[in-house]
Amino acid sequence: MSRKYTRRSVIGGGTSHAAPTAGPIAAPNPQSNAPALLWYDKPAASWEREALPIGNGAMGAKVFGGVARDRLQLNEKSLWTGGPGSKEGYDHGNWPQPRPGAIADVQKIIDEKGAMDPDEVSRRLGNPAYATVGKVPGFGDYQNFGDLFLDMPGAPASPVGYRRGLDIADAVATVSYSDGQTRFTREYFASYPAGVIAGRVFADRPGQVSFTLSFKSAQAGASVTAKDGRLLIRGALADNGLRYEGQVHVLTSGGTLTDGHDGSGDGRVVVAGADSATFVFSAGTDYAAATHPHYRGDDPHARVTAAVDQAAEQTYSELREVHVADHRALFHRVRLDIGQHDEAAPDPASAPPPEVPTDQLLSSYTGGASSADRALEALFFAYGRYLLIASSRPGSLPANLQGVWNNSNTPPWNADYHTNINVQMNYWPAESANLAETAQPYHHFIDDLRAPGRSTAQSMFGTDEGWVVHQNTNPFGYTGVHDWSTSFWMPEANGWLVQQLYERYLFSRDRDFLREQAYPAMKEAAQFWLANLHTDPRDGKLVVSPSYSPEQGNFTAGASISQQIVHDLLVNVVEASEVLGSGCDEEFRTTVKAALVDLDPGLRIGSWGQLQEWKADLDSRTNTHRHVSHLFALHPGRQIEAGSAYADAARVSLTARGGGGTGWSKAWKINFWARLRDGDHAAKMLAEQLKSSTLPNLWDTHPPFQIDGNFGATSGIAEMLLQSHARVAGAGAGAGAGPGAVVDVLPALPSAWAERGSYDGLRARGDFTVGVDWRQGAATEIRIASGSGVTAKLRSPLFAGPSPGPFRVVRADGNGGGDGGDEEPVGHTVQDGVLTLPTRAGERYRIVARQG
Repeated sequence: MSRKYTRRSVIGGGTSHAAPTAGPIAAPNPQSNAPALLWYDKPAASWEREALPIGNGAMGAKVFGGVARDRLQLNEKSLWTGGPGSKEGYDHGNWPQPRPGAIADVQKIIDEKGAMDPDEVSRRLGNPAYATVGKVPGFGDYQNFGDLFLDMPGAPASPVGYRRGLDIADAVATVSYSDGQTRFTREYFASYPAGVIAGRVFADRPGQVSFTLSFKSAQAGASVTAKDGRLLIRGALADNGLRYEGQVHVLTSGGTLTDGHDGSGDGRVVVAGADSATFVFSAGTDYAAATHPHYRGDDPHARVTAAVDQAAEQTYSELREVHVADHRALFHRVRLDIGQHDEAAPDPASAPPPEVPTDQLLSSYTGGASSADRALEALFFAYGRYLLIASSRPGSLPANLQGVWNNSNTPPWNADYHTNINVQMNYWPAESANLAETAQPYHHFIDDLRAPGRSTAQSMFGTDEGWVVHQNTNPFGYTGVHDWSTSFWMPEANGWLVQQLYERYLFSRDRDFLREQAYPAMKEAAQFWLANLHTDPRDGKLVVSPSYSPEQGNFTAGASISQQIVHDLLVNVVEASEVLGSGCDEEFRTTVKAALVDLDPGLRIGSWGQLQEWKADLDSRTNTHRHVSHLFALHPGRQIEAGSAYADAARVSLTARGGGGTGWSKAWKINFWARLRDGDHAAKMLAEQLKSSTLPNLWDTHPPFQIDGNFGATSGIAEMLLQSHARVAGAGAGAGAGPGAVVDVLPALPSAWAERGSYDGLRARGDFTVGVDWRQGAATEIRIASGSGVTAKLRSPLFAGPSPGPFRVVRADGNGGGDGGDEEPVGHTVQDGVLTLPTRAGERYRIVARQG
């Protein structure tokens, strides 16, 4: 069955693997007390730096907020050139002709010489078409759908009280100003339930709303016609014939509504003298997932028409109310206070927006002790969650390098899916920041790579079992290779991609998801590596060869990241098969365990105390490259535990790498330092990202803009406050439950946040939802909600003493007090600073520090 990437494929279709409802997943107080507004005192001049993003997963818009002319730049995420039907030809990046022995020859040279120049490896193993046409045929680019314009006659040249904002708690963008007599307001939002982008123009005096709505397509040959207050945009991409359509319907209260045409013949809609006007826009293409090798479905006309018709039948208030409720149901699951309020204020739990525009808040940020700096950090965390909701919802493609937003037909790096960290980083906060549903597009995308990945595994590697993907992919199952010498080869990306599938199980304990979706993809990735690991003649260990540490150095055998990813994959496969029961793949599990014994784990301490990036000791103390790939085992992997010798070596490497790099590199370093339990250094990297790698609209910049840094920073802040990656025996709550994890409370709290703070709604492995209050760096109350009844193991200095210690544990019954009506649970113990607490599914517990 194909999956059309529209909201229609979500409602009433498919199996949902959202966060389980058995355990509470929302914050006890659903009202976030973090700042939730970006605002500015002038229109946006730059798409990249200033315009504000709204989105519903499948579609996105950038709002400029001009006074005389407002502009909404629009995207539909499946509008891609390349793939089947491309004039350039398309074969998923596979070699055009067989190359028997090509990989074995490279392995032999590396075995004999120890290394090989990237240009030579790419000449032998890359896609030769790149050398003749300058690009790999048919890979394609994410496309710009076009621009929607609202031209306002008689708009003031010097508006009074101009304000442009984005309320990320409601996912509504606004523009307002006065001409001295009338206050004009515009609102825009992208509704996931309705599948439309909606806007409303209104004023505080009747009959004052007049504008012309027009559309300029970014695609050659598109038609734009107007009829009965509706624009119809239709066309087919010149490269691959992909059909696309958009419709905009305008409705008014009062005044007149007429159709017209501009000088080029394109349709437009004219509103005059109205009290208010509303428009709804929807778009789609005939792209269809899960239809390898064709990737085509029905003409989008019926789907787009239905979405616009149904939205137009509702009032604006109804559309807005449903949209806001849908967004809040996700956004308000997490509440964060890191000291951004004046505690002496009458209501410190409420957070009025900073009384300074966001661009000025950013430019004045120092990473110091002010409440304004805390407000920006809290806003940045919340903004990452907002962007993930806006760019990745069930039924759409996953978030790409730019999320869902793109204003170019030749965007940087094709606005594609880079699998050597970038697409993975997009989804790091999905589980920990309580947005599990947003990862569903990523899960399905991985599943859709398996069929073309099997063909690539067979044609390039001669492997009859398993699937593979290299460094770059697209919506059309591109699993082969490019020919860029420093970024074309990363077959272990399959292991990194499926890591998130297993994380979904660890956070949710959803065995159906593990059995039906995660484990099959994980097993096939492991099968590929069992067939393709190479015996290193230096020590007889199994290694990846050829192997490359992104995006630097020579090709070698057994680069650390390659080994760490494969090790992570194989360990996860063993654990997953054990969870699924003794009858699940016992013979295969035995084979994987044997391979793990012989596998080089990719962990070595070098001559100057560093964690080696390569199997040979080649690291330079002066290397400050943006990739820190050899620390995968620290994060997002789980091989390295804080306090170990390898953690110390990772610290040496990270210190040598420095605090520079691109935005996403700094974001990764926040996560690294948090895993090392160094909150001050993690906070320093967050400050560096905000000061030098964040644009005025709070988008992360590489440069140019890349959204992964936003998501990586949100993940890093969550890691500073709560961790649960450390494996531990005995916390699985029953046979077949799989490994448990220690829940580390405030593992990397920086001194700048230590005085006081709180959060609710962060997620921990084991299907726990956690909240904490703290003072002077110490937890005063820990709240934990159990979704699956797993035994909780919590680590905190609060539990450093013998049981019962300076705290009490109560089962919360919902009265909010915890003194008279709460019930004392049984069976909790304390040992070595870890509280062991048996839990029941659906119940909440409070651990409260005793006063005095």
